[in-house]
Amino acid sequence: MSYFTDLNWNDWVKDVIDVGIVSYIIYKMILLVRGTRAVQLLKGIFVLVATWAISTWLNLYTLKWLMNQMFTFGVVSVLIIFQPELRRVLEQLGRGKLFARTSSLEKDVVSDQIEGVMRAVQTMANRKVGALIVFERMTGVNELIESGIQMESRITSELLINIFTPNTPLHDGAVIIRGNQIMAAGCYLPLSENPFISKELGTRHRAAIGVSEVSDAVAVIVSEETGQVSLALNGMIVRDIKEESLISKLYEELTPKQKEAGKEQSAFSFLKRKGGRSDG
Repeated sequence: MSYFTDLNWNDWVKDVIDVGIVSYIIYKMILLVRGTRAVQLLKGIFVLVATWAISTWLNLYTLKWLMNQMFTFGVVSVLIIFQPELRRVLEQLGRGKLFARTSSLEKDVVSDQIEGVMRAVQTMANRKVGALIVFERMTGVNELIESGIQMESRITSELLINIFTPNTPLHDGAVIIRGNQIMAAGCYLPLSENPFISKELGTRHRAAIGVSEVSDAVAVIVSEETGQVSLALNGMIVRDIKEESLISKLYEELTPKQKEAGKEQSAFSFLKRKGGRSDG
């Protein structure tokens, strides 16, 4: 009790801030590893720590020595085995607000992006033509752009449809959009290793989830089996998303935050031009 009675208000404030920061970091770490193999890693670490505590409490010297050895060499093994998960955590930390750069996209650029893409997506969905379109945001994806065929072309629905037409050279890869340009087509994306992804999803959907895990990119997918349109964002996927919802979400994610009022008006105007039709 003497520790608490000797504390002045400055020490109390510092302790509260200290505990608050640590609690927030632990909370964010849990969110980052949720849905990955790291969950099993944390369970294993908890078992080892509990075993070490019991061995210390009961003075089981041999078991305690074994646990100490595992902790000493286990750190290196964990870094090697769970390198993808650790990389994902660090990348997401780097995409936080502290390191975020200001988006340079203006409202009219976002409108051009979405209008061209939506026309192409609706046509390809009706024809059941598979497609994967990625919107680059704050996290650069130059290495993915370099894996495809450089284009740097203006966004048009006709060009997108031609790219994804079956049996053409570029139809199997992804299209990456930066600003109001199609930067490249036929790009290779990292596949998600999330074990909780539905087995129904194929390579195209796993690639869309994968790129949204390692960057803040937004990916739109058209299924060639069903014609359904899906949206991948932040390692999650929304399947069979309706037209209005897709347009609204794209405007929300691609428009600079300080222009949200203009975003809502732009989304409404685009839907009005399309007659409010929903193809799903």
